[in-house]
Amino acid sequence: MTMTSIHENHAQSFPQGTASYAVGSVADYSGSSLSQGATNRALHLGLKRAMDIVVSLSALIVLAPVLLLVCLAIKLDSRGPIFFSQERWGRNCTKIRVLKFRSMRTDLCDVTGVAQTVKNDPRITRVGAFLRKSNIDELPQLINVLKGDMSLVGPRCHAIGMLAAGILYEDLCPNYHQRHAMRPGMTGMAQMRGLRGPTDRASKARARVASDLYYVNNFNIMLDIRIILGTIRSELSGGKGF
Repeated sequence: MTMTSIHENHAQSFPQGTASYAVGSVADYSGSSLSQGATNRALHLGLKRAMDIVVSLSALIVLAPVLLLVCLAIKLDSRGPIFFSQERWGRNCTKIRVLKFRSMRTDLCDVTGVAQTVKNDPRITRVGAFLRKSNIDELPQLINVLKGDMSLVGPRCHAIGMLAAGILYEDLCPNYHQRHAMRPGMTGMAQMRGLRGPTDRASKARARVASDLYYVNNFNIMLDIRIILGTIRSELSGGKGF
């Protein structure tokens, strides 16, 4: 699969909550500006990876008692494994296996992830409903972050073959794979903007991709910190997952 690269200094803007955006031409920049921008981005990427390692490792240690209780609750609630593993898109369109706490009945799980979760989904277990509502089901992804498959912040990690409004994301958004220029994140710009839940409308799916592309082109460590703090604030005020 051919992946179109995105230069770090492309200027990109679009109204919040919409999918329209414009990308500036690389010809607008001098060679020295490009070099300075590349160096600056490399520095921020290094800081980003350092933060990923420190935060994910610290969180796994601090949350260890909670994670063990969740494991016990899953085993007592329904038959099947504690963890759910799924193949998803990683950086540069590589394929990675992402970990989650199992929240669905084993006999009804969709390993491909193509069948999106809907409200009052009959596949979800009693414990799973709480885990998804609070997003605790995603905490095992801290292991993916520590390994380097994922980041704390980045475009959300999509299942391969994921549909939006019944259409493959690749067909709906021709520039879809440009979002994979960076490691996928546990949270991201689209989620902070409230673009969550099932992608049952094409406009909502395009808005998500547009938010992801904005993040890829305008990434810096302070933006990551803002997104992390915004996500924590959102979760403390009441998770919206299902």
